[in-house]
Amino acid sequence: MDDPRTMERRELLRLGAAGLGLGASGLFAPLTADEIDRLQERPHLGPAPDEPFAADPIETVRIGFVGVGLQGGAHVRNFLRIDGVEIVAVCDIDEPRAREVAQWISDDGRRPPALYTRGDLDFIRMCETESLDLVFTATPWAWHVPVCLAAMENGKHAATEVPAAYTVEDCWRLVEAAERFEKHCVMMENCVYDRPEMMVFNMARQGLFGEILHAECGYLHDLRAIKFEDRNEGLWRRGHSMVRNGNLYPTHGLGPVANVMDVNRGDQLDYLVSMSSPSVGLQEWAEEHYPEGHPKRDERYLLGDVNTTLIKTVRGRTIYLSHDTNLPRPYSRIHMVQGSKGVFQGYPHRVHVEGMSPDHGWEDWQERRAEFDHPVWRQLEERSAGAGHGGMDYIEDYQLVRALREGKPTDMNVYDAAMLSVIGPLTEWSTANRSRPVDVPDFTRGRWAQWPKLDFIGAPVDA
Repeated sequence: MDDPRTMERRELLRLGAAGLGLGASGLFAPLTADEIDRLQERPHLGPAPDEPFAADPIETVRIGFVGVGLQGGAHVRNFLRIDGVEIVAVCDIDEPRAREVAQWISDDGRRPPALYTRGDLDFIRMCETESLDLVFTATPWAWHVPVCLAAMENGKHAATEVPAAYTVEDCWRLVEAAERFEKHCVMMENCVYDRPEMMVFNMARQGLFGEILHAECGYLHDLRAIKFEDRNEGLWRRGHSMVRNGNLYPTHGLGPVANVMDVNRGDQLDYLVSMSSPSVGLQEWAEEHYPEGHPKRDERYLLGDVNTTLIKTVRGRTIYLSHDTNLPRPYSRIHMVQGSKGVFQGYPHRVHVEGMSPDHGWEDWQERRAEFDHPVWRQLEERSAGAGHGGMDYIEDYQLVRALREGKPTDMNVYDAAMLSVIGPLTEWSTANRSRPVDVPDFTRGRWAQWPKLDFIGAPVDA
């Protein structure tokens, strides 16, 4: 018979996964000012730690995977290429896929992992049973928080695909658990590690752009075909578009520019306003691709096709953030950083630095890469070759393992995970309330003013 405490934990985790029902609870209805204020603070927590958290070094990082579909499987491939890693367990509701991924591990000459395939909550059994250092989840969004909480409650570090959460309450729950159990909880935001973004970070840190004043970013990606697939993300991602209206995926664009602006480490997001266009794209796509009478033609979507958000920081700087996934368009994350002495503009990537670039003229970013390429990319370029998304997926995985093995703070931490993820629900509330300003919670509880600036862990000398 199950221990009653185990059943309590499972019930709590089920509540954490309530997002599967999405709009059923009315989470995204307009909120009163008092309700918004109630979700902004956690006075009972007291102050955040004086310094960024670092755990004791781990010689061999034992990993359990939860969700090994497309992105999860890609991460497994990455970890098989990183020294000091043992993949101990694989958990997925798709048993044939779990066995397929387990075979990759065996074929690499490693011990076969334990399999957990008994259903939606079998990750809890994995966390309670296996001797693991890290639990890595690449599940649908609704399961990110439950998996991370199960990991930390059972003494494991947690890493999750993006977004880490999509309610303010769940963002706070991740922060509370990480502090209470003294475990890392890292959101694997791969775009922070893309080569142009890291070069811009390096240039900004060297002062080439002068004082950073403004940034523009977003996630502009035609996902119509993916959302309507009867497999992979199509099984769940379209459902969010039916009941949510705001910026559902803010972290890819915002993560890199937040780092350039030293958010959580010298500045902090203060408040935002948000609004959405009408919702047309998904309805038209369904009408064009399905016959009369098909149930997908009857679906209706709340998500506006273009969401526009403006964010103000405590130091007065501004950020434009966009979300556009339901319309025909080339891919872009915008990635514009404007300083008093220069500017970088992405898609196509180009740079202008006063006194260095031609007057009123752009330079292709590749012309400056030899000079300003980030050291992590210089050192890990060969190792990351062939990995997903141009190699940045490998680099983010490598950086996490290195932090755990060396006992150092991770590049991105639970406060970054919460800060970047919370923008999603806040944009929904602002959009639903005639674009009223909404304060951004300070998950650091003031520590942002004293924590050191981000310093990406360097690659080893022999990299």
